[in-house]
This record gives sequence, structure tokens and C-alpha cells, in this order.
Amino acid sequence: MKCPFCSHENTRVIDSRPADDNNSIRRRRVCDECGKRFTTYEKVETIPLIVIKKDDNRETFDRTKIEAGVLRACHKRPISANQIRELVDEVENEIFAMEEKEIPSRVIGEIVMNKLKNLEAVAYVRFASVYREFKDIGTFMDELKKFLE
Repeated sequence: MKCPFCSHENTRVIDSRPADDNNSIRRRRVCDECGKRFTTYEKVETIPLIVIKKDDNRETFDRTKIEAGVLRACHKRPISANQIRELVDEVENEIFAMEEKEIPSRVIGEIVMNKLKNLEAVAYVRFASVYREFKDIGTFMDELKKFLE
């Protein structure tokens, strides 16, 4: 690691520990030339997950889109911010556990719906009505019947 102060090539690690996010390693280093200390963070490099949209466009996975959809579905429902965060974490973990480079958005939507079904009925129906694009009351009622079974 090159020293940011004197650009000398030789530095030593004097302390290593997990960073606050627990997804990286924090390393304290000292330069062998000038003696100054600095911190580096080491993180696993990941290949971005690509989401295949309904229109076959591709875009990188964005957790905030799942959060926004779940927040809209849970609006004015007795669901805490912590429960929403946990649900989105579970969805994200399940997606990445598939170890796919590309994933259809419909798969993500189904995962979210299954998690919401276990969390809160009204939030589930709200999310399903937007996600499944109900065209009329009949398709809406069919989904409600499936939920009630």
C-alpha cells in the first residue's frame, strides 16, 4: 500500500478489525519511510446484480426501489420502520443467495409479496395490486381469494 503522505511503497499493517458496517475490514497502517499513520478499508469486490425489467431492459439492482415499494404498501399501517428494514434485508439476502448475475424483476416482486404476506395483509394486497397491475375488480378479488385460502 502506497503512503498517501510521502508516496513511499512500503507500509505496514499495525491493527486490523471489522469496520462498523461489518462488511469490510479496517486496517491501521504506518509508513516505513515517514512514520505517519493512516487507515484503509478492505471490502470484497462484487459483480453488480442486473435486474431484467418487464420490458426486457436491464438495470443494476437498487435496494432503494424495493424499500420505496414496501414503504408505499405499508403507508399508514401498524408496521415499524425496523420491520420494513428487516423485510428488505431478507429480500436482498434471498436475492443474493441465488448467486445469479441477472434476475427478472418479477422474481423480486414475488419474493417481496411472500414476505409481505407474512407481515401484514393490507400491505400485501396493496403491493400485489400495483405489482400485478390489476385491471379490474375481478382480478383483485381473485388475488384476495388466494390470500384468504
